[in-house]
Amino acid sequence: QLRRRGRTEVRTPLRWLERLLFLVAFVALGWYGLVRLDAAREQAALSNELEHARKAAMETAAARAAPARAPVRTVAIPAQSMIGRIEVPRLNLSAVAREGVDVKTLRTSVGHVPGTALPGAEGNAAFAAHRDTFFRPLEGIRTGDDVVVTTPTGVHRYAVTSTRIVDPTEVSVLDATGGRQLTLVTCYPFTFVGNAPKRFIVQATLRNSLAP
Repeated sequence: QLRRRGRTEVRTPLRWLERLLFLVAFVALGWYGLVRLDAAREQAALSNELEHARKAAMETAAARAAPARAPVRTVAIPAQSMIGRIEVPRLNLSAVAREGVDVKTLRTSVGHVPGTALPGAEGNAAFAAHRDTFFRPLEGIRTGDDVVVTTPTGVHRYAVTSTRIVDPTEVSVLDATGGRQLTLVTCYPFTFVGNAPKRFIVQATLRNSLAP
């Protein structure tokens, strides 16, 4: 009887611990699901906004009887503005970008680094995203891969020229070195848990730009 009572006393705390762990796991999964749902809704809204902007740009270009051109200089862009869609066809990567790299922006979209060039323009157009969401497929990127950026003013096709791993303080990767460039930034290693210590950089050069 004493032995049975001892087993009961041991089982009771274990049952409570099991229930507590189950509750923590349930809350964590629920939070993750809500974050992903919010991101999916935001991406759908941004895609719709991009299509409307492209339609308006095509109508404007037709009215002027001249093809639309990408801006040729860096301009001040309002925070949270829709920039365009980034795609890497071989990796099935497709995500719409907003202006800014703050926590709120990167939770639901790719972020265009303020102060860098716009896609298709002279200079270095830089974008950042989390390694565990939109830029996770970049783990498989290769030199020569196409990166297509669709904006209201046109479709800009880049070719990947290099990848590298740098420290977070290595901001020179955002510098313009001549021509029309594209830089994608995410954290590294891809499987790291917590704040990753490095940054994974993809750099590409413009192949061609087409009007909307």
